[in-house]
Amino acid sequence: MNWKKESVRDAYGKTLVELGKERKEIVVLDADLSSSTKTSLFARAFPDRFFNVGIAEQNLMSLAAGFAYSGKIPFASTFAVFATGRAYDQVRQSICYPNLKVRIVATHSGLTVGGDGASHQMCEDIGLMRSMPNIAIFSPCDAPQTREIIKSVVDYPGPVYVRLVRQDLPTLTEGMDFRIGEAQVLADGNDITLIATGSMVSTAILAASELKNQGISVRVINLHTIKPIDLKTIVRCARETQGIVTVEEHTVTTGLGAAVAEVVSEHCPTFVMRVGVPDTFGESGEPDALLEKYGLNVETIVRKAKSILEVKK
Repeated sequence: MNWKKESVRDAYGKTLVELGKERKEIVVLDADLSSSTKTSLFARAFPDRFFNVGIAEQNLMSLAAGFAYSGKIPFASTFAVFATGRAYDQVRQSICYPNLKVRIVATHSGLTVGGDGASHQMCEDIGLMRSMPNIAIFSPCDAPQTREIIKSVVDYPGPVYVRLVRQDLPTLTEGMDFRIGEAQVLADGNDITLIATGSMVSTAILAASELKNQGISVRVINLHTIKPIDLKTIVRCARETQGIVTVEEHTVTTGLGAAVAEVVSEHCPTFVMRVGVPDTFGESGEPDALLEKYGLNVETIVRKAKSILEVKK
């Protein structure tokens, strides 16, 4: 498909500047990666409200908690591997436990960090964040949705984690309504449901097109809010189609697939097949090549969707 592509990181940085003009209580913190996370845009516009803590991610989260205690609205950014891995204890103890209004916006998540390899390819962050009480988790599929999420979480009554990727993403949701906790139906169908999040939503749409060419009716759901999860939409899909395939650039053990399976098993049992990073670490490589190697592609989605329909027969 001939999609326009935009940077979700640029969308984040530009939206911060827009919000900074309207809300003087917004402060932005970074861990010496502002040129990559694009918080540098806010730093140039509002240098007195930007704080570079250096390569000290644990301190980043502690400072953000302090700002929140003081009545500010802090946005704390770094790479996902550092925001959720290195600073896990501070996020848990200083942000989630006291239920503070800290907005953690992490970039460079998933396999598509590419050449930096397994040490920087954070594919466990949704699981780490999802396990903690109070925090809301968002995974936008494109730049317009990134803008909507950043605007929506400013006044969210608790901690927030927003997961962004390094690469530019196809523009899919321009002009669409966004509501926290309400999944978007991008295509309707009766045979199978594809539930995708983040960078894999466009791949799910391509897979749906291929399945349609084979005479299979496919529903495509963009689950941009991982927590609080849209239980109503997931249960409806479980009831109205013959099975669900989840698609994510994250480990299948604790991410979107696991969350959907939990909902389905408790409320409306049906087949759930997961497409994502298997239970392994990544490796250095080109982003597209890594997605192919680990099966995050149209072919895998189509195969798993058809396998559900075969069992149902």
